[in-house]
Amino acid sequence: MATAQKTEGSGRAWVMLLLASAFEIGYALSVGGSQAFTVWIWSMAALVFFLLTLYFLSVALKTIDVGIGYAVWAGIGAVGATLFGTVLLNQPLTLIKAFWLAVIIGGVVWLKLADSAKLQVPSE
Repeated sequence: MATAQKTEGSGRAWVMLLLASAFEIGYALSVGGSQAFTVWIWSMAALVFFLLTLYFLSVALKTIDVGIGYAVWAGIGAVGATLFGTVLLNQPLTLIKAFWLAVIIGGVVWLKLADSAKLQVPSE
């Protein structure tokens, strides 16, 4: 029963972490658009995204280990900001950047797998 509750709570925590990561991407793009917080609308968007990402990250970290949660959050944020920056802001994406982004994605996937209940060593 406790395992089922932990799995359900863990699933909710991962959804919260994904939301936090999406808001982190919005925050990064908004900060870039704010031009050092001189453009009012982008600056306000950055503030809203910042508060949302912190809230959802804090909810996720109630269940997910801080090291894993933070690494996944930062990795998704970095990859997302780079990809959306390429599409929306015409920032260049070179082959070497794409390779290292793939490494980050691989790391995020392995961290998620490391948090899987199937891979946890039972404690007695």
